[in-house]
Amino acid sequence: MAKSLAASKKLMQNYLSELLTEEQYESEVPVAPVKEKNEQPLEKLLQKVDITQNIADPKEEPIQTVRSSVNQQKPKVKVIKPPVNEIVKKEILIDEPLKTRKSEQPLIVKQAKNYRNGSFQAMFFDVAGLTIAVPLIELGGIHNDDKTTSLMGKPDWFTGVMLHRDEKINVVNTALWVMPEKCDETLKNSLNYQYVVMLGNSHWGLSAESLVDTVTLEQEDVKWLDAPNKRPWLAGLVKERMCALLDVESLIKLLDAGANINQD
Repeated sequence: MAKSLAASKKLMQNYLSELLTEEQYESEVPVAPVKEKNEQPLEKLLQKVDITQNIADPKEEPIQTVRSSVNQQKPKVKVIKPPVNEIVKKEILIDEPLKTRKSEQPLIVKQAKNYRNGSFQAMFFDVAGLTIAVPLIELGGIHNDDKTTSLMGKPDWFTGVMLHRDEKINVVNTALWVMPEKCDETLKNSLNYQYVVMLGNSHWGLSAESLVDTVTLEQEDVKWLDAPNKRPWLAGLVKERMCALLDVESLIKLLDAGANINQD
């Protein structure tokens, strides 16, 4: 049992390491240039087309047939223009974006944070052997893990609602949220959550097995992910500890939308 648990925890550590280093790899690997022929705009492609090849030479005599000699003039075609409101309607329909399941998710845009100027403090906590950091300025508090009431129709990572001084707290099973496809039955049964780490002023709290420490970080201690990326919950990577620094505001928006780490 101990060997199986150690193997599961190592698997989760490797998984988070892959998530973090993948962002670093994507930002450093240069994008291969696209071949010139695929970069040409439509106008250049049209210029290469020989528009004279399908036009008859005006010096050539047209072939006379019985049908063509009867009526040399083409009948006039009456052009009916649609009303202006119909044209506007069609333009609106064309400009309307195609909605997909992911496009209906709330747009999460990274904004400048208070802790992006100078040094700041971050608290580190453990979940199944993984270390996760949260900026202290965005920490809403820490509660002891208590009895929760499960709710129907909620995702697997939603543990339930916990009451604390008449306040309802939505408790997240952090391991299930961070890596749902890696969290097997052996690991889920081994989880021993002791605390609930509150996110900002929201009613969301992340389950934690242990609280590590609080450290003062400098800006250069973190590899920041400022550009839009597929993991908005990730503010950056704490280089020395190789652990995730949470973007609390973006994480709250994902939780409110009922989305997991993959935004599903």
